[in-house]
Amino acid sequence: MYQPRKNNLIFKFFSWYIQFIIKKDFAAFNYNAVEIKSDSSILILANHFSWWDGFFLFYINKKVLKKQFHVLVNAENYTKIGFLKYLGAFAAENKGKDVLETLNYAGELLDNPANLVLVFPQGKLYSNHLNGINFEKGVMQIINASQKKINIIFAATFIDYFAKRKPTVYNYLQRWETEEYVSLQLLKSAYNKHYDQSVVKQNQLIE
Repeated sequence: MYQPRKNNLIFKFFSWYIQFIIKKDFAAFNYNAVEIKSDSSILILANHFSWWDGFFLFYINKKVLKKQFHVLVNAENYTKIGFLKYLGAFAAENKGKDVLETLNYAGELLDNPANLVLVFPQGKLYSNHLNGINFEKGVMQIINASQKKINIIFAATFIDYFAKRKPTVYNYLQRWETEEYVSLQLLKSAYNKHYDQSVVKQNQLIE
C-alpha cells in the first residue's frame, strides 16, 4: 500500500500553490457553510469529474474544516503526480488483498478526530453532467473498518462559465445525519438526493 508521507516544506508550498492556481484559473469559488461535530473525524464523499476535484476539497478543508487532509487515489496518480503523497494521498499498490488493506487503513484514519478522508465513490472520472452518482463497494468497507464516530459530508461540485472567460466553481456541501444502520444502498440514495438537489440549485443560477 502507498501511504502518505510527511514533509512540512513541500506541504506548505503546495498548500499555497493550490490556493494560488484556483484563484488564478477560476473566476470564483463558491461553497456553503456546513456544521460538523468537532470531536469526530470527517469522511467526504464527492463526485469526480476533473483533475481539480481533490484540490477543491483540499482548499475547503484548509479554509473551513481545518482537519488533517487525506485522499484515496489510484496507484497511477499516486506515482505519477509525485507531490500528492505529501498532501495526504494514499493508494492501493496492487489489486486484491492490498485494496482491502488500503480501505481498512482509511477506516483507521477516521478513528482519529483530527483527520479528514476524501473518497470519490465512483472510483473513476465521469462527466460533470451525470443524472446520478454510482457508488463502488469500497465505501462501506471504509466505514465498517472505522469506529463510526464520523461526520459524513456529501460534496457535489459543478463548474459553469456563464459570461466570464474563466469558469466559476460551485461546491454544495451537506452533513448527513448518519443512520444507525448504514448500507451501501442507503448511503448512495442519500448522496444522490443531495446531488439532485444541488443540480436543481445549479440550474436555477442566472447571470
